[in-house]
Amino acid sequence: MKTSLPRKFAGLCLAAVALSGCAGIVNKATQRFADNLGTAILNENDPATVRDGVPAYLLLLDALIQGDPNNTGTLLAGAKLYGAYAGGFVTEPERGKRLSLKAFDYARRATCIRSKPLCDVLAQPYETFAAAVNRAGAKEIDILYGLGSAWAGRIQQDSGDWNAIADLPKVQLIFERILALSPDYEAGAPNMVMGVLHSLRPESLGGKPELGKTYFEKAIAMSGGKNLMAKTLYAQYYARLVFDQELHDRLLNEVIAAPAEAPTLTLMNTLAQERGKLLLQTGKDYF
Repeated sequence: MKTSLPRKFAGLCLAAVALSGCAGIVNKATQRFADNLGTAILNENDPATVRDGVPAYLLLLDALIQGDPNNTGTLLAGAKLYGAYAGGFVTEPERGKRLSLKAFDYARRATCIRSKPLCDVLAQPYETFAAAVNRAGAKEIDILYGLGSAWAGRIQQDSGDWNAIADLPKVQLIFERILALSPDYEAGAPNMVMGVLHSLRPESLGGKPELGKTYFEKAIAMSGGKNLMAKTLYAQYYARLVFDQELHDRLLNEVIAAPAEAPTLTLMNTLAQERGKLLLQTGKDYF
């Protein structure tokens, strides 16, 4: 009696499980799907489609993670998608907190699987945490970026919690380490985050807005001007903080006039243009 191909394949997997052969194939396929899903969403030019469609894919990623809980690639993809959805589309504060917390949990789990030294110091005092982060190498840069992004999103969604805000120096340190390891990582996206972090407070209250300006300029240059969100956040955080209306309006008009389509940036650019129009409108009363 002939054995069907599916049964042969199943038998092969069982025989090779000790070598992780078939498990590796499944892991790679799962991660590839998660990566492709994230790329497709980032290339979407209709935010409404993403807003309405992403929740189903969040549940799908949850299922993939539940079936393969040690796949760091899928965990990081889940962290990225949950964080992006919470930050870009959710307006209900409590829901935003829940989703950003889930994003952070996925990123933390990926960190603990890939880098135990980092995992062990997440809740430790800053000095202990800093020592571990500064020992992280280039092989851990994706973990650092996933963790830092999810952590920043969690703080943003829970900005009324002083315990959460107290973690900002740790988040800043993570992005400083990323830039030290790879100054052009993710086409300058870490520079954009650093620009925001340094422009949250005026200089009189401990902020460093001029340093934030430098980071924003680097983010724009490294993306070749294609990352429109960098300009929108530059206007929102730096230009408004220092009351520079000329810079504010120039940046936002450039954003609105620019083409939104760019590989892996189309969705973010479209959202940047929407936010830019609102900032221009409200800027009339702000300045």
